[in-house]
Amino acid sequence: MMKNFIGFLLVIILMSSCSEYQKLLKSGDSQAMYKKAVEYYNNGDYTKASNLFDGIRMVFQGTSKAQSVAYYRAFCSYNQKDYEVAAELFKQFVSIYPESSYAEECLYMIGYCNFLASPKARLDQSVTEKAMESFQLYLSRYPNSSRKEQINEYMDEMRDKLSYKDYLSARNYYLREKYKSAVVSLENCLKDYPGSKYREEIMYMLFNSKYEMAVNSIEDKQYERYNAAKEEYYYFLNEYPESRYVKEMARKYEIINEFLKPYDVDEEE
Repeated sequence: MMKNFIGFLLVIILMSSCSEYQKLLKSGDSQAMYKKAVEYYNNGDYTKASNLFDGIRMVFQGTSKAQSVAYYRAFCSYNQKDYEVAAELFKQFVSIYPESSYAEECLYMIGYCNFLASPKARLDQSVTEKAMESFQLYLSRYPNSSRKEQINEYMDEMRDKLSYKDYLSARNYYLREKYKSAVVSLENCLKDYPGSKYREEIMYMLFNSKYEMAVNSIEDKQYERYNAAKEEYYYFLNEYPESRYVKEMARKYEIINEFLKPYDVDEEE
């Protein structure tokens, strides 16, 4: 009986709460709506808070409460994990209230929300790039921020993701034996992400791609392309002399030298 009574009370309370919320939405009493929205927000009911703040934001435009409403709206979206919308709302806040005491926090939140919205490496990374740009802007404005170390960790994580995406794209060309496209993509990977954790494999694929281009090339281009592969072998060996790829590459290097030997004799003469 007691359980049934408690359940009945909860239903009554819930219905009362919903009724109060619906009445507020229709009331047009902006002050009461603002007060209740803050209460909902503090209690973690971000959906109701967001709806109420949306309902009064135009009413408070140009007033002292406008900034507060904009701040709460952005954090409502953030707490509902609607990160891309939240990032846009934080961006609007910084644009409208650049001198606000909340401006630094909101500028950080633009980058952080986009960081959280950043998808897996195989997908489009425009949101990741937005996050990095926002964090860079934040650090340029607040170079001594206590958030600096954490931001740098986020930036490293996103750089790894971007380098992995480029690596996957280049490897795809390589595996499909599109060696000319692979060379371009692999060289861009090394240029754009010199500290990539995939650097060893990228350089290995770059050597193999240039080697295969030389082997399968027309006669007029073979000398130039074998030389390019030979140079790539030296670059790799200089950086990774103990690599598991060295034996395989050394066998191909011998083939390269065999091909170039007559040219070397001609040069000596």
